[in-house]
Amino acid sequence: MKRRNFIKGAGAALTGSLLMPNPLFSTARSIAANDKITFGVIGCNGMGWANTSSLLKMSDVDLVAICDVDQNVIQRRLADYEKLRTNKPKTYIDYRELLKDKSIDAVVIGTPDHWHCKIMIDAVQAGKHVYVEKPIANSIAECNLMVSAQEKTGKVVQAGQWQRSGPHYRRAIEIVQSGVLGKIRLVKVWAYQGWMKPVPVVPDGAAPAGVDYDLWLGPAPKRPFNANRFHFNFRWFWDYAGGLMTDWGVHEIDIALYAMQVNAPISVMATGGKLAYPDDASETPDTLQTIFQYENFNMLWEHATGIDGGPYNRTEGIAFIGNNGTLVVNRQGYEVIVEKESRGDNKGKTKMETIEGFVKPNELSYLDLHTQNFIEAVKKNSQAHLNTPIKSGSIAAINAQMGNIAYKTGTKVFWDSKQNAFAKNDAANKLISPNYQNGWKVPTL
Repeated sequence: MKRRNFIKGAGAALTGSLLMPNPLFSTARSIAANDKITFGVIGCNGMGWANTSSLLKMSDVDLVAICDVDQNVIQRRLADYEKLRTNKPKTYIDYRELLKDKSIDAVVIGTPDHWHCKIMIDAVQAGKHVYVEKPIANSIAECNLMVSAQEKTGKVVQAGQWQRSGPHYRRAIEIVQSGVLGKIRLVKVWAYQGWMKPVPVVPDGAAPAGVDYDLWLGPAPKRPFNANRFHFNFRWFWDYAGGLMTDWGVHEIDIALYAMQVNAPISVMATGGKLAYPDDASETPDTLQTIFQYENFNMLWEHATGIDGGPYNRTEGIAFIGNNGTLVVNRQGYEVIVEKESRGDNKGKTKMETIEGFVKPNELSYLDLHTQNFIEAVKKNSQAHLNTPIKSGSIAAINAQMGNIAYKTGTKVFWDSKQNAFAKNDAANKLISPNYQNGWKVPTL
């Protein structure tokens, strides 16, 4: 497409793609029982249930099993499910029992991050297709193991980085890759989350009734139960997750690296800490800046909890900064900020043609598009049909883990792609692989 036609057609084409009817959701069709996809959800307190609810908008998908280490959550989800469907799913505390059911085609993994790798590999080895929440794992080595397990078993595995299924993100990526922005020297990615307030310190105590706490810990270090480490707030403790860098970071870094068509950085350095709330219960930094060096550009990740004043007046987003203009995209839409000549006869002249911005319609759910894409791929038995296949989804997770490793070691780390390790940095290399405990073993293929 010629540059002029590309620019003029961007807004109109995106509008059309967003407003086209979704055939799976808008067309009523009769589906025989043996044509339906049956699935189970493992970990259903938060995003596990959000993914499940999205899948259940499709008439050719049936939930037949619910698994959680917290029986209170199971009972709550059974009550929620009664409002959606008439069948009663089987319930499980231990995911391994669920995986024995040969009638289950696929599973959704919505557990804390430290469980993703083990459950996903067990699931594909049991013959199940998998939708796994982001970040796909809590270490670089686990990410690589998961990719290898998918390749070895041939099962369909989608990463829950659902921004990839968003039409306006796809249009933004097309603009970046078209070259109209000029040479891109810097990509900014960020998450400023004002609603994330300090986590108050609370004493250790007994696990709530109905919770199998030992199974919740799984391969993580043995610790007394603490409410701050359980359910949602597990994200802010290194044993189970990687803070905002891996929680929000993988969404934004995914779009940035996918658009720029790169996989691994040359070097990474990070600085930050608990600078805003030094006395709260969290371990992960509330403030962080991380610089990733790639062959032809740099990427800057930054995050902050408790405030919303992010770059370009957005709480989250990605900015592709080129010589001719900057494209800023987030979940609400995108805009292009055009550069102007600053001197000479052409002073004030724009360096590129104007590209109309776009605002996403509130009624369109990109998560729904992502789960629909997963079911379509399962029916086709095609990993290639996925918008975020596990191998592609692993790239953002691995880069985010590198950012955390640079922060933890306090060093500038250099990645050796040939050795799949950090160059001359023993402290960083020790953090590549997880240390499974409590009798659990790192999966083998």
